[in-house]
Amino acid sequence: MKVAIIGLGLMGGSLGLCLRENKLISSVYGLDLDAQNAKDALELGLIHELICYDKLSNCDIIFIATPVNAIVEILQNLKKMPKTTTIIELGSTKRKIVESLPSSLVKQTIFAHPMAGTENSGPKAAFKELYKDAVCVLCDSEVADDLHQKRAVEIFSHLGMRIVFMDSTSHDHHTAIISHLPHAISFSLANYVMREEDRRNIAYLGGPSFKGMCRIAKSSPLMWGGIFTQNKENILASIEHFQEELENCKKMLKNCDENELKKWMEKANHLREIL
Repeated sequence: MKVAIIGLGLMGGSLGLCLRENKLISSVYGLDLDAQNAKDALELGLIHELICYDKLSNCDIIFIATPVNAIVEILQNLKKMPKTTTIIELGSTKRKIVESLPSSLVKQTIFAHPMAGTENSGPKAAFKELYKDAVCVLCDSEVADDLHQKRAVEIFSHLGMRIVFMDSTSHDHHTAIISHLPHAISFSLANYVMREEDRRNIAYLGGPSFKGMCRIAKSSPLMWGGIFTQNKENILASIEHFQEELENCKKMLKNCDENELKKWMEKANHLREIL
């Protein structure tokens, strides 16, 4: 099979590295609107060749690994793809993308969210192990034809991923709480600390806990700005509920209720049983 990847950053570039070693794939082509990204991806061996839009119809599978707002636009440009071409978008949000999908692509589009990534971006951040043992959420997959469903499952399985099925509405609700809210907290914490402290104090006192909390604040604003706006309502709700938890913490502190604080922290410790 011939595969094309639109978007050659961390996600797309890492995917290219993996697919180049896949016996099911004969050629891995790449496309990126950023000329430097495209050049870097080719030089780094993330893909076999670069490809242009008018040649995409020759491919069996097209992956879209761009920021979510770009995914919406790109799908509009793929309206005339052959019905045998599988289109797999890798966005971190789903409802907006599902709702804007051209009707001509409904039966051949797979909505996938690999729960993988780092705070780094660009082709130089790509690495072969990114997808291994990670979860891949397939949303509303039952709508697509069997050919395209089977291709997606086969590809993600070969990448070493664990596949989970979910409807797109549930996906956006749950990712707002578990994935998107932590980024909002990290961006907020980084901005607050930089507003309150000078560079020297941050450098001296920013230990492992602070670095861990702020690691994802280094993530791409282009990517995360789109995610926040596309999943706005769910993220706003998660922020409000999280604020209730912080208010609970404030109340215990004001009351000097050490026993309740301890119980509260012990309850949070149970997360170890899940992760």
